[in-house]
Amino acid sequence: MSKNILVTGGAGYIGSHTVLQLLLGGYKVIKMVGIVGISLIIDKLLLVQRGNTLIIKQSYWVVRFDAVIHFAGLKAVGESVEKPLLYYDNNVIGTITLLEVMAAHGCKNLVFSSSATVYGWPKEVPCTEESPLSAVNPYGRTKLFIEEICRDVHHSDPEWKIILLRYFNPVGAHPSGHIGEDPRGIPNNLMPFVQQVAVGRRPALTVFGNDYATKDGTGVRDYIHVVDLADGHIAALRKLSDPKIELAFNPTSYAIIGCEVYNLGTGKGTSVLEMVAAFERASGKKIPLVMAGRRAGDAEIVYASTKKAECELDWRARYGIEEMCRDQWNWASKNPYGYGSPESNGVMK
Repeated sequence: MSKNILVTGGAGYIGSHTVLQLLLGGYKVIKMVGIVGISLIIDKLLLVQRGNTLIIKQSYWVVRFDAVIHFAGLKAVGESVEKPLLYYDNNVIGTITLLEVMAAHGCKNLVFSSSATVYGWPKEVPCTEESPLSAVNPYGRTKLFIEEICRDVHHSDPEWKIILLRYFNPVGAHPSGHIGEDPRGIPNNLMPFVQQVAVGRRPALTVFGNDYATKDGTGVRDYIHVVDLADGHIAALRKLSDPKIELAFNPTSYAIIGCEVYNLGTGKGTSVLEMVAAFERASGKKIPLVMAGRRAGDAEIVYASTKKAECELDWRARYGIEEMCRDQWNWASKNPYGYGSPESNGVMK
């Protein structure tokens, strides 16, 4: 029988790709778009959150979940600086509510969507799971606080099995071109901005900082294909269900899961200009650039050590930046206005 997986934030960029990979892998998935204002249906109870209050209603739909993958949350760094209480309420309080409901109904297997932002501005790279943690904005702190909450929950009740996945920089789209990233408003990340320039929605890409101590002066990040990232969640679920699963990359090693953290990246750093050049090759489009000063809070070089995930999750990234850009362009060229229309997105004249 297929395992039942509850996915919060399953309509988002990473969530939707993970839901698809789960379905292809034979899992049964119930998808929720967020935490606030949605329903959790577990073991004959319908629990509806209104603000921070849970209203319990009888339900005839009985679903027992084997595990939860928790994506739901706000994620814009700039907005988190402007509205910290909104982020703490939605991300932290929302997660506490989810953990309480899970505990009440005996579902104690969780995969949590954390972030490399918990490393702040790392003094040494690659970042390992043991690197110092120092989130430098409210968004990053919500991820760090939730990680600590998860550790405390496990310490209080060893029946909990929790995997914290620290993402680096997800990019790309499903190879079909039917789903991809479609941020609302001004994109917060590099590649959605690049693709909007390529399809004519924006005149140029602004590059923040070209005087870093890197090969071309631009910042370096660890970009990971969103499908690789989605597959990392399936590897985490396998580990939760069978902690002694045979490991292809290191068959003599396994880890018993309590509350474990893993980096998901490629282990390679790529500069902004290298990524732009790869996208130009994939799309055949020239991306006009506007050079600007460094953006406050941006780190110079951040990339992952992925050895722990390779050894203990039997997972590693399969795709490089060429495939990331190929699939991103496939999505963008088929859906130049994302899931909307020229009218809903605004066409630049």
